[in-house]
Amino acid sequence: MAEVSQTAWSWLLRIALFLVLSPATLAGPDLPGPIPAELVRVIDGDTIEVRARIWLDLDLTTRVRLAGIDAPELVGGCPEEHRLAGLARDRLAALLGRGPVRLADIQRDKYGGRVVAEVLLADGRRASEALLASGVAALSSAPGGWC
Repeated sequence: MAEVSQTAWSWLLRIALFLVLSPATLAGPDLPGPIPAELVRVIDGDTIEVRARIWLDLDLTTRVRLAGIDAPELVGGCPEEHRLAGLARDRLAALLGRGPVRLADIQRDKYGGRVVAEVLLADGRRASEALLASGVAALSSAPGGWC
């Protein structure tokens, strides 16, 4: 086998880095998608965990907060919020079924360890809009609480 020169290795490394880094660089701070993902689990009424292929044989499991909505918290401030949180989680689970889902308009979340995205159902609807329509979630900008 022929020896590969130092210059050839240098160019191969540069090309590999370009191929790996350029999609992230071109995408900027947001990733428009849609990105297909496998539903791992529903965490609560506005957060899921998914597994998505982000590069050749590289899968990423991450939490996704549904963009634009708030659902009651499972550890809410009153029994009514806790009850509503269970309904919201169950409604989201029913909408998603066993997946797959698609993620669009993916952005960094203010909390580490998750992203914010539009979660698209199998029929193309936005999960957030379906939750709003069923009354188990509110717009993020809506004032007030669940108690």
